[in-house]
Amino acid sequence: MWIILVYDVNEKRVAKVLKYLRRYLNWIQNSVFEGELTFAELQKLKTGLKRLIKEQEDSVIIFSSSVSLDYKKEIIGLNKAEEAKVI
Repeated sequence: MWIILVYDVNEKRVAKVLKYLRRYLNWIQNSVFEGELTFAELQKLKTGLKRLIKEQEDSVIIFSSSVSLDYKKEIIGLNKAEEAKVI
């Protein structure tokens, strides 16, 4: 499934969350990731995030779609994305 993940976490945890997310998804902009994951990978990602963040202070939003074919991305300005998946 196609995933877009955005997060807003306390600056004490940003580096850990960033490093963790790069294992699963492509970084495309500050606090924004995208990529394709299986259902099992998504569940593992969520479990790991719950260990890293404080749910009373931090926010993670995950948009998912079973079809990436309808997904269109247009970039205006600097493309900050890393095209290759880290895993």
